[in-house]
Amino acid sequence: MVTASAPGKVYLFGEHAVVYGEPAVPCAIGLRASVTAEERSAGMRIQASDLSLDGFTVEYDGEGRDHPDIDVPDTLVQAAMGYVDEAVTQVREAADAPEASFEITIESEIPLGAGLGSSAAVAAAAIEAGTRELGVEITPTEIAERAYRVENTVQDGQASRADTFCSTMGGAVRVEGDDCHSIESPDLPFVIGYDGGAGDTGALVAGVRERRKEYEFAADTIEAIGDVVRRGEQALTANDTEEIGNLMDFNHGLLSALGVSSRTLDSMVWAARNAGCLGAKLTGAGGGGCIVALDPTPETLTALEYTHGCEEAFRAELDTDGVRVESE
Repeated sequence: MVTASAPGKVYLFGEHAVVYGEPAVPCAIGLRASVTAEERSAGMRIQASDLSLDGFTVEYDGEGRDHPDIDVPDTLVQAAMGYVDEAVTQVREAADAPEASFEITIESEIPLGAGLGSSAAVAAAAIEAGTRELGVEITPTEIAERAYRVENTVQDGQASRADTFCSTMGGAVRVEGDDCHSIESPDLPFVIGYDGGAGDTGALVAGVRERRKEYEFAADTIEAIGDVVRRGEQALTANDTEEIGNLMDFNHGLLSALGVSSRTLDSMVWAARNAGCLGAKLTGAGGGGCIVALDPTPETLTALEYTHGCEEAFRAELDTDGVRVESE
């Protein structure tokens, strides 16, 4: 039995545009998903808990019922199960064990579908745990590649490498197409607001794709997000948190123009700005979920706690550890 964990992430800049070859800078945060894999003689059994901040449990057996009966959006449940199933496919391929079966238990601090990289963290941790349970050790680079294949399959070919590379490597990373590498970053004062909901990543990505086809200026907006990322890299190198915050504000406006924000996300962003944060934006696919703000003071956290539509507000630190084995 092997347990591995991987961190969630926030996007400083670049979500959605990264799908079209523009750069993005996600940062791993200290919320982690843990996956325990234990080989069994036949059949798959998967138990998942705490996939939202309030927590729920999904349990199904591949030999019987194939859909859990829980009160969360159907698309999210199907996706959560899909990520695990595809991760197992990658484990079997990496270990050259096509018939391998597992008992898999997932425990996660990362809300499902909220833009904090829960699926990427689960995929990376599951691949690490599963391969080691079968006696095979693969490199972080291969884990990141295989975790990307998981997301790309579940998301119908619309995934980027950003989330999975960040969860595997930890820290701050830069992703542009197939070019992925770690970058230096100060320990930024992240404050996260969560509206208790979740966006449908596939539908949101598809919506941006349709707008990009229909409107030339939507394509220009995506390119502008890439320009924000490049300017943001310079600010990170200079440790200029004020400029990083300004660029986060720009990035949120551009994402709103692409139609991926929501009333609750905008409310939390403006509450954070009115509290004096350095900058704030949605993080992830949008449509609901989380915003990330920069504020070393307690003001933004307090403001979010009293903002209508914000279910949870908390601080998060940059997590320099990527995927790791917790026990074996």
